[in-house]
This record gives sequence, C-alpha cells and structure tokens, in this order.
Amino acid sequence: MSDATTQQPQKLKFYDRLKLATKHRLAEPILGLLCFLEASILPIFPEIMLAPMIIADRKRAWRLATICTVTSVLGGLAGYAVGYYLFDTIGRAIIAFYGAGDGFASLMQSFNDNGPLMILIGAISPIPYKVVTITSGVAGLDLWTFIFYGLVGRAARYFVPCGLFYFFGPTANHFIEKHKALAGWGLVALTIIGFAAAPLLFPKNGAETGSVVEAMDMTTPDPMPEG
Repeated sequence: MSDATTQQPQKLKFYDRLKLATKHRLAEPILGLLCFLEASILPIFPEIMLAPMIIADRKRAWRLATICTVTSVLGGLAGYAVGYYLFDTIGRAIIAFYGAGDGFASLMQSFNDNGPLMILIGAISPIPYKVVTITSGVAGLDLWTFIFYGLVGRAARYFVPCGLFYFFGPTANHFIEKHKALAGWGLVALTIIGFAAAPLLFPKNGAETGSVVEAMDMTTPDPMPEG
C-alpha cells in the first residue's frame, strides 16, 4: 500500500482553525466588526480571534488593541442609542435575552446611584457589555460620561491582555501549541461564563421591565443628551 493511501490528512484542531482565520486579509476589519457587535447586540467574545492574531504576530498587539478599543466604544454608542430610542422595539428583547429583564429595576437604580462604576464593570469584565450600554441609554446617562468611562474600561479590557501577549507571546505560544484543544475551548468557555454571569450582576427584585420604562418615559427628554 502506498504512502498516499496510508497517510490521512490530519484533522485541524479548533485553535488551528482560529489561527488560519487570523491570516485572512480581512481579519482586522472582521475583528473590529466583532468588537462593535459585542458592545451593542451580539453574544460574542472577540478575544477568540484576538488572542491567536497576536500570538501569530505579536508586533501587531498595540494596533489590534487600538482597533478593538475604538470599535467597541463605537459599538457601545450604538447600544446606547438602542436603549435611548429603540428600547421598546429592540432593547427590551436584548435585555431579556441576557437574563437581566427581571432585575432591570435594580439595574436602573444602580445606574442612578453610580453609573460610571457600572460602565467600568461592564466594560472590563466578561459580562455582556451590551446590557450596560443599552441600560445607559434607557437611563439617559450623560453621554460624555458614558463615552469616557467606556473608553477607559474598554482600553483596559483590550490593552492589558494585548500587552501580556506582546511581552510573553513566545511563552504563551509554546504553551498553547502543546495544549491546542485546551486553549481553543478555554476561549469558548469564557464566552459562556460571561453570558451566564450577566444575571448575577442584576439581582431580581420582582419588578417588571415595562414598569421601569414607563417611568423613564415620563422623565427622559426627547433629544439625546449631549453632556
């Protein structure tokens, strides 16, 4: 039997597929789009693509961190607009999808008490950021406050790990190459953990989302706040 028939092509592991995807000419625009959507509506975790991209070429770390930060802040503004203008048609369903509907009254109170802290928590942690951005819009949080703290939090979220991969890239790459399956599915697990943790940040108090929105409708001005 010939070698051609005895040798079977090795099946690529999940992490290997991610590395191949990072070499696409549109990889950086796609990464930016993922960050935008992650901050506004979709349950995705951009680090699944970001980490392999830096490990493949760690010289890109700072550029990629900048792309992620800027596009995520822009996505946050889109989420803010959804909460401010489209809560009844879109935002309410997104909030409920992430399990925060029953605790929405508590969430609104948290924003009234300390909006900047809530933005930082949502921007840095794996908890779905779109819950925070949409609620910021519903609450009519000062727009410049929202942008500033969102920028600080998202910069920390992306520049810190990018910096670690830049300085420890060779070591990380060596470890990941030896444990590809663990690395790939570990990234997926972070997405699931963040999704599951969302309701924990917003304790249920029995208040319905609709009653909160009705109260907000009586106090929220028509134009978007400018500062």
